[in-house]
Amino acid sequence: MSARVTRSATLPPGTGGGVANPLRQRAFLRVFLGRSLSLVGDAVIPAALALAVLRATGSVSSLAFVLGCAMVPKLVLLPVGGVVADRLNPRSVAVGTDLVRCAMQLFVGLQLVGGEPSIALIAAAEVVGGAASAFATPALSPLVSGTVIAAQRQRANSLLGMAGSVARLGGPGLAGLLIWAAGPGWAFMLDAATFAASAALLSAVRVAHVPPPKRSLKSDLMEGWAEVRSREWYWTSLIAHGIWYLTAAVLMVLGPAIAIHSLGGEGIWVAVLQSGSIGALVGALLAGRVRVRRPIVAGNLAAGLYFLPLLALAVPAPAPVVIVAYGVGMAGLGFLGPVFETAVQNTIPEQALARVVSYDWMMSLGAMPLGYLLAPLAARAWGDGATLTVSALLVGGACAGTVAVPGVRRFTVAAERHREAPAEAH
Repeated sequence: MSARVTRSATLPPGTGGGVANPLRQRAFLRVFLGRSLSLVGDAVIPAALALAVLRATGSVSSLAFVLGCAMVPKLVLLPVGGVVADRLNPRSVAVGTDLVRCAMQLFVGLQLVGGEPSIALIAAAEVVGGAASAFATPALSPLVSGTVIAAQRQRANSLLGMAGSVARLGGPGLAGLLIWAAGPGWAFMLDAATFAASAALLSAVRVAHVPPPKRSLKSDLMEGWAEVRSREWYWTSLIAHGIWYLTAAVLMVLGPAIAIHSLGGEGIWVAVLQSGSIGALVGALLAGRVRVRRPIVAGNLAAGLYFLPLLALAVPAPAPVVIVAYGVGMAGLGFLGPVFETAVQNTIPEQALARVVSYDWMMSLGAMPLGYLLAPLAARAWGDGATLTVSALLVGGACAGTVAVPGVRRFTVAAERHREAPAEAH
């Protein structure tokens, strides 16, 4: 006697099989609302943290130190976070990390509201929060795959991408309003409240989970890396995505000065960033509406559009051209995210998904500090225009170059469905 088994066969009740809109599924709706709330809270923190540290110390070096305290533990612990999210139920990991980050943001907020803040204590809180984020980030993809059937995952990932874009679009304005009305401490209080609300929502979610066999941490890490290396379409795409983040860091370092000195002032740079948020929103919306036969090819080519704003700033082109070019470039990223994440969720074994995703995040986020470091050095040696031109060639060539990889070209929706076809289980 045999039974038909699929990846979605173990989904918990409430994840309905034929529902067109994943938001109608209670489990994913809670995941979506929790993620959206925490994204809104996080979007106000960069401005609040910068202002708080600069008010307290007047030192850019102190701000860089505090930011590094959040980034370094996240980068170091991401693979470990992937192991934990695979071993445990991702819902439990997400709830636990939300509560830790809630406590840290509340602690920082009370520091700022209470009077003279201690930079050492704020830095320590950022270390803990960054470490918690290393465990939370890999857990998101298993949360989606564990609450949404395969056919609806691209739409679900698109909705999450749109939520992130909306948060980035409105976050700076909300931060400015909070800081103006009550001070930066209340921005941290808001972020703490969003993490608490997210934890409450996720605690009511049942998530399908297939734990891996028990083995050592080293074995789990190596198995996750083996899953990455065994998929040509995946590891070559990760290299291209890492180059994308490196060149994005170059643009973030050199772009503001070019906008201020050559394009018309600070308002132009704000418009560039807002255009990027709108572009990312449009790209994510498009990803939820269209289905492409070769998702990895389409996603990587879309990401390669980032060469446009780099070239526009290298000239520099007139301000309206730069603004539109940045919007188009970020639309490519907005499209890539849901398409690539869906391909990963539908093809990577569920018991290794968080580990595989953690290596993706580690490579992408790790490339940004390298870009921050290299950008001023290259600009002093070659000039802004040459540095941005080289960056444009790098990102365009890397993303378009993945099309030459056989594994990327062979990855089709039909092949993906074949891998997801029901198997005989006895």
